Amino acid sequence: MEPRWRPVSYPLSPSFIFLLVATSYTWLIPVASPQRIPTDPQAAPEYAHSIRLDGDIILGGLFPVHARGDRGTPCGELKKEKGIHRLEAMMFAIDLINKDPELLPNITLGARILDTCSRDTYALEQSLTFVQALIERDGSDVRCANGDPPIFTKPDKIVGVIGAAASSVSIMVANILRLFKIPQISYASTAPELSDNTRYDFFSRVVPPDSYQAQAMMDIVTAMEWNYVSTLASEGNYGESGVEAFIQISRETGGVCIAQSLKIPREPRPGEFDKIIRRLLETSNARAIIMFANEDDIRRVLDAAKRNNQTGHFLWVGSDSWGSKISPVIGQERVAEGAITILPKRASVDAFDRYFRSRSLSNNRRNVWFAEFWEENFNCKLGMHGKRPGSLKKCTGLEKVGRDSSYEQEGKVQFVMDAVYAMAHALHRMHRELCYGYPGLCPRMANNIDGKELLNHIRAVNFNGSAGTPVVFNENGDAPGRYDIFQYQITNRSTTEYRVIGSWTNKLHLKVEAMRWRMGDPTFPASVCSLPCRTGERKKVVKGVPCCWHCERCEGYHFQASEFTCELCPYEKRPDANRTGCTPIPIIKLEWHSPWAIVPVFIAMLGIIATSFVIVTFVRYNDTPIVRASGREMSYVLLTGIFLCYAITFLMIATPDVGVCSLRRIFLGLGMCFSYAALLTKTNRIHRIFEQGKKSVTAPRFISPASQLVITFSLISVQLLGVFVWFAVDPPHTVVDYGEQRTQDPTAARGVLKCDISDLSLICSLGYSILLMVTCTVYAIKTRGVPETFNEAKPIGFTMYTTCIIWLAFIPIFFGTSQSAERMYIQTTTLTISLSLSASVSLGMLYMPKVYIILFHPEQNVPKRKRSFKAIVTAATMSGKLTQKGGDRPNGEVKTELCESMETNSDFIN
Repeated sequence: MEPRWRPVSYPLSPSFIFLLVATSYTWLIPVASPQRIPTDPQAAPEYAHSIRLDGDIILGGLFPVHARGDRGTPCGELKKEKGIHRLEAMMFAIDLINKDPELLPNITLGARILDTCSRDTYALEQSLTFVQALIERDGSDVRCANGDPPIFTKPDKIVGVIGAAASSVSIMVANILRLFKIPQISYASTAPELSDNTRYDFFSRVVPPDSYQAQAMMDIVTAMEWNYVSTLASEGNYGESGVEAFIQISRETGGVCIAQSLKIPREPRPGEFDKIIRRLLETSNARAIIMFANEDDIRRVLDAAKRNNQTGHFLWVGSDSWGSKISPVIGQERVAEGAITILPKRASVDAFDRYFRSRSLSNNRRNVWFAEFWEENFNCKLGMHGKRPGSLKKCTGLEKVGRDSSYEQEGKVQFVMDAVYAMAHALHRMHRELCYGYPGLCPRMANNIDGKELLNHIRAVNFNGSAGTPVVFNENGDAPGRYDIFQYQITNRSTTEYRVIGSWTNKLHLKVEAMRWRMGDPTFPASVCSLPCRTGERKKVVKGVPCCWHCERCEGYHFQASEFTCELCPYEKRPDANRTGCTPIPIIKLEWHSPWAIVPVFIAMLGIIATSFVIVTFVRYNDTPIVRASGREMSYVLLTGIFLCYAITFLMIATPDVGVCSLRRIFLGLGMCFSYAALLTKTNRIHRIFEQGKKSVTAPRFISPASQLVITFSLISVQLLGVFVWFAVDPPHTVVDYGEQRTQDPTAARGVLKCDISDLSLICSLGYSILLMVTCTVYAIKTRGVPETFNEAKPIGFTMYTTCIIWLAFIPIFFGTSQSAERMYIQTTTLTISLSLSASVSLGMLYMPKVYIILFHPEQNVPKRKRSFKAIVTAATMSGKLTQKGGDRPNGEVKTELCESMETNSDFIN
């Protein structure tokens, strides 16, 4: 008859019931029947794979004594630090508590310690041992071979569990322990998932969760100004939840982008780690690797990086599973150099160091794995039953830890002791409440310790731990976040060390000056997708990857308004040298020292001097025949116009203001108007005289000097009237034209200070003078037949022809350069020179010959006999006829003779 059992008052799932059935035979050994004793040597000793310490209250313990085995093998090599050190710390803490008269007096703590082999499924099988005592067995149908009822071994009643190390193991175990209301305190599990008090309500831990750790690692990345990182996690709750917490924080805070998020399989295939390194190199700019991986995976990742010649490329940021451990970096110091690791703030427990150094094969028989540790630690073999193969030296048993081998306290020893003490303090509080004044365990605690009540006492403890730091739990059973920040450094002497470079307690405190990178380089390495843009450049973010961007320079008149935008400067401004703001565009005007001004000013000064000389000469010789023959009144009007044409040059170059702009409007066309009004009057007078002479001998009207002046000033008044109307419609003012020299290169842009005179206004101002000039030219053509010595008709004609040519050349030059950057200079210079040339032509052709005769040939400046108007007209008619035959006689003899005979009468006509 097979033995039967039934669960008592605990709801179990069918799969869990099946698991208990499958393992019930290891719990149940009917000692009365030898045939029922298992013959499997691995199952024969009940505690062959566990440590059992007797006591009034038994605590469970879960430790990764061995590494994960290869495929098909649950356990691998021994873990000296993470396994042996930690379980010895639990036993040492129990020893101290049992010796403490103030803590749990008259009560002895015992322990049942199991090996998880760093594998969650194996740990689940082992942890079933902790719930054996809570299963009520029904042996009524079981009989031994002799008919006697079976005798069952009494399992230990576990009131609380210390462990486990790996988060994945703790999650597996917590799911079982909560069903039986067994409190659990972990010394190393940091997965954020375990903070869920609705699912893991009986779980507590003396280390902070990875949500704090992830925040600390994010603060490190931010402080290093890394914004492009990859993550690497061991498959399982610890690695995956840690990376998930880091990614979630990066999304919430922004500023850090995840290039790749890779996972290391539980059972990696050959070449898996080389593949991971190649994947990480696909985003080579993401040099920083955030690692939430177990110790074995860390070592194999570093080894793969070394094999792929990536020493110095990756910037490792390791979680507390790396911490300050030596084992992951042995033989791979160079590739691990500069790694930043994090570890819950701890201190070495000196009392444990003394305890562990005193352990030997003879005084530590309670540790069933200590012999294996002895062989591993001293590299020797214990007799023929030793576990280490090969021809090694034989252990003497006289070796000493710390003397014949290296020794450094494992980083979680403090937390193991704190977890045991937390359980002890909770039991002490419970005992004081339930068994006050009762020595030892009272019946209320001896028969059954309520796990829920014990949990409440655990959450309420508050004491100073083995390192002097407070041990407290929040409502989720988490310890506060306190971390030390380490960096793995290689000194100049090629010695390696984990150096403390900072701490984190809700805020990062980093000693930047203590950090060293490859070969002692103190400068920060970069892990960014894109380098920062230079000033004046905006970021064009790559879609979906906010940490990657292309830098685009703000072109033209745009400046960098923000990190991501360029904006156009106001019209009167241009970007500054860095393109981070706008500065006013420089304002220019035509300067006196400019070559564009020097040439027209020089010409104008020569013209003014020449004109002044002619005026002075004419005034000096005002009553001489030459001056009188030129028409004195009209000559002075004409010379005034010539003078104004020269003088306007200075107004055109002077700094524009309201006064200068007003004078420009008045005198710009007035000089030409004076000149051409006088010349038009003169040519019209000559034309009318000779046309009248063809019809009759009566003199035409309005040919007297007074009449000529009236006609001339009447023509000039039209110009002045137009100017005054212009003044009324659009008062003169200055403007700064920023469009005239708004070049593609903003550095060459200039604002031009000018009078508000448009091209159309300029044409209108000069248009009337040009109309007079054209009309005068027409009359010059009509009087071209008059002998040159008879009057000024021919010199006036040549003057007007030349002037027309000048202004015909002026128009394309002036308007053809309207789009040029040198527009102001070209147009001003062209206009002033054209005015000066027009004046010079009039001065040179009309007055210089007369001045020459007056000064150098005074003998010709004598009066001739006067002739009547009839004689003059008759001579002019004959002159016209003979001019046509002049070509028949050599050298124009007829023409010359006639001119000589009529020269004396020219004064009369004038």
